[in-house]
Amino acid sequence: MSQYWSPIVQSLTPYVPGEQPKHQRLVKLNTNENPYPPSPKAIAAMQAACADSLRLYPDPNSDQLRQVISQYYGLSSDQVFVGNGSDEVLAHIFCGLLKHDKPLLFPDISYSFYPVYCGLYEVEYVQVPLAEDFSVRLADYQQDNGAIILPNPNAPTGIALGLTEIEVLLQQHPHSVVVIDEAYVDFGAQSAVTLIDRYPNLLVVQTLSKSRSLAGLRVGLAMGQAHLMEALERVKNSFNSYPLDRVAQAGAQAAFEDQEYFVECCNKVIATRESLIKALQQCGFEVLPSAANFVFARHPQRDAATLAAGLREQGVIVRHFKQKRIDQFLRISIGTDAECQALLTALQPLLK
Repeated sequence: MSQYWSPIVQSLTPYVPGEQPKHQRLVKLNTNENPYPPSPKAIAAMQAACADSLRLYPDPNSDQLRQVISQYYGLSSDQVFVGNGSDEVLAHIFCGLLKHDKPLLFPDISYSFYPVYCGLYEVEYVQVPLAEDFSVRLADYQQDNGAIILPNPNAPTGIALGLTEIEVLLQQHPHSVVVIDEAYVDFGAQSAVTLIDRYPNLLVVQTLSKSRSLAGLRVGLAMGQAHLMEALERVKNSFNSYPLDRVAQAGAQAAFEDQEYFVECCNKVIATRESLIKALQQCGFEVLPSAANFVFARHPQRDAATLAAGLREQGVIVRHFKQKRIDQFLRISIGTDAECQALLTALQPLLK
């Protein structure tokens, strides 16, 4: 019955998210979720928000949450934008800031939602190949463009650019919006937020799904100078003027206020990541340097798809991509120490 579809729907290739299995006993290392629960203070704040006030619309501008975020990062509240997860924030960015006469640039191996949004919003784009070591080469972005978007750390590789390199990119493209997508930044990379006041073309995107353990809440944010935020507000108020509900605003605010718990969880994930990297290398894997809550690894003598299937048979799920150049890699989310040990144990018979 596709004759009822709008023409653009016929041409779309939707994003395929990581599997969310129904079986609860699986060791789930495929979707980069945080293995630790949200801040107890965030849970308490959300429970308190489940009250009679839910009959009322939420604050359409999320003013209190934006104020907390702006204070956290040393910004003003008019430099902060929030939405239902960073994917919705990115959707508004693609619509409001990245569609120009010249093409949008992003890596050929990157977040696979980017080309989906380009299809949805009819944004012309060019995918810039990563280097042989899967790093971003700034020289390759010295070409005509309308805008640039880079995940930092990149996904699914986990490799991060330094702050100096990001600043060079901003200086090289003063007339283009440069979006730095920092979904995984809290696990070892440097945030570009500190550059916002100096670069009017910089937009930083973050999420509470990873480092703050709130993937189920769907809260994302963008930060940049006020003129960029105004563009996003215009799109938001033409699409969904009440994006964050009362529960989400309360939970997100409390999560930002509980700095001690946030740091503790991030440090645990980082420590487990480094231990897992060493263990995988001892098993013969090549592991790319990661500043994220996952690792990207391949074994020179074992097929990645076969390994992924063999792990699944033992109740361990990892992510395998069929994309050219990375079809021999596995992306492995960092779980608890026990979950990572279960992975290593399941790998042993597959590597013999």
